[in-house]
Amino acid sequence: MLLKADYEAKTVFEINYDKLKEEGIKVIAFDLDSTVMKSKSGKFSQEVLELFKRLKESFFILIISNNSNPEYIAKAVHQVDFPVIGHAKKPSTKAAREFINLHGLNINEMVMVGDRPLTDILFGKMLGCKTILVDSISWSEEKPIVRFARKLERLVNI
Repeated sequence: MLLKADYEAKTVFEINYDKLKEEGIKVIAFDLDSTVMKSKSGKFSQEVLELFKRLKESFFILIISNNSNPEYIAKAVHQVDFPVIGHAKKPSTKAAREFINLHGLNINEMVMVGDRPLTDILFGKMLGCKTILVDSISWSEEKPIVRFARKLERLVNI
């Protein structure tokens, strides 16, 4: 099932990272907008930055985003001290594979965390890593039509 995530959690804060470590996960790739950053905000919350700091003690962290605005990606880059890949064109795996090969990372030790089955989860499945589907980090602030579209997308389990 290409769009069925291996795991689901309400947000990135509810993921069982200890379990991932026990399962041999060494690399966590996060989607950017709506997963670890409020969409279109250009700023990580203090809570997310603290999560990153804690996770970096045990994992290699990176962000893989479809956002193609270089200024927006630069804002994210300047707030963290780990790689941020923009304009990734998920679910295409080309940009990620190039990065993974360049840095000697093992796809079998990686998990992709995202809020969209049709991009993030499909991307992770096509890449060959584990996947975690989360709700939008700012779901309570989203317009009803956006929440409806998200629900529809999650109904597809192919």
